[in-house]
Amino acid sequence: MCLGVPMQILSVDGIAGWATDGQAETLIDLSLTGPLRPGDWVLTFLGAAREVIDAETAARIAAALDGLRAIMAGGDAGDAFADLDTRSPQLPPHLQAALDAGRTTA
Repeated sequence: MCLGVPMQILSVDGIAGWATDGQAETLIDLSLTGPLRPGDWVLTFLGAAREVIDAETAARIAAALDGLRAIMAGGDAGDAFADLDTRSPQLPPHLQAALDAGRTTA
């Protein structure tokens, strides 16, 4: 399984850049994201930025990852998933449209 890690861009040099997850600085590949500036947030997978995200999204993902780490260490997730507690599951838009149209099979 591959988990996305939110990182904040520190510096950019062409299609590479230094970024931090708050604990360590890492050189990451930026070739999939387009132009970035220091301060921008990205979601990284295996050393490559795949998506530009906002600071709020980065914080929610980081909290969820911290909650998973706590659970794996035998602890409690705390409020790491509080943003999910108050909402019901949602289908992706294309599946919701199919359901709304009365289609229940592929």
